[in-house]
Amino acid sequence: MTAKKLTTSAMIASFADPGQRTTKAPFGHALTRLAEQRPEIVGLSADLAKYTDMHVFRDAHPDRFFQLGMAEQAMLGAAAGLAEVGLVPFASTYSVFATRRAYDFLCLDIAEPGLNVNVVGGLPGLTTGYGPSHQATEDLAILRGLPGLTIVDPCDSVDIEQAVPALAAAPGPTYLRLLRGAVPTVLDEYDYRFELGKTAELRTGRDVLMISTGLMTMRALTAAKELEADHVDVAVLHVPTIKPLDREAILRHAKPDRLVVTLENHTVVGGLAESVASCLAFAGAGTRIVPVALPDEFLAAGALPTLHERYGLSVPQIKSTVLKELS
Repeated sequence: MTAKKLTTSAMIASFADPGQRTTKAPFGHALTRLAEQRPEIVGLSADLAKYTDMHVFRDAHPDRFFQLGMAEQAMLGAAAGLAEVGLVPFASTYSVFATRRAYDFLCLDIAEPGLNVNVVGGLPGLTTGYGPSHQATEDLAILRGLPGLTIVDPCDSVDIEQAVPALAAAPGPTYLRLLRGAVPTVLDEYDYRFELGKTAELRTGRDVLMISTGLMTMRALTAAKELEADHVDVAVLHVPTIKPLDREAILRHAKPDRLVVTLENHTVVGGLAESVASCLAFAGAGTRIVPVALPDEFLAAGALPTLHERYGLSVPQIKSTVLKELS
């Protein structure tokens, strides 16, 4: 059978597996529902409303939507001003622009005064094939050092829908790594409930502990299931909140009698792997961890399935890493 030729759509955000259940624009619909209950919610975009699912909010509440054009610094400055007068802004653009281009405005206009501005970053990590200009593989590393900033990396549509009202209710600034478009729906099968700042044990296991965040949690769950055929019992601990990190839960679960593997859609530098490693080291736990993450380099352009396989984020590559370590 001839393999299906990958199309350009696979370069944009096609990380869902064939036949996987999806939910359309969960962020846009969740924000729209929240705005119906809270009149202080407003939305902003830097000319990317359609590509961050903000268009759903825009169409439902046009009088509460602000189009700032391709001026990300101005958008965050405007969001700060809106927050100063009691509104609760959600400002959306691509992660690369929110972090690389507008960092100083996020730092001094929003984080330093502790304003409730919610920055929504589309195309986080390797969720586009359009190369380094659009691949925000280092956004967590850039933002983790910003005092008072809450950082959320959701797994799926369930995570996003539940995170939106939680972020609006959080008193200070937040950053959401957005999954947009047709987003996989996975966590509803695990009796899951998003809780800001908390992890969730989705699966127990005696041999391996996978500590995962973002879309890598759905990959961890699939890999864990498939590793049963190799008689490997895998636990999965989902970490939707990167900052503040649920250190207590990580210390409780990461024991020396299990292989600990971290999984993230981010460079190995400055993200989940180093957060978990420092958590264990500072507590004197000394447990070795194996990172599944993107390499510390600028990545190639291409179709997402090809890139995920090349850089170790695919389920087969995850399984290979685990089996190699156990052997």
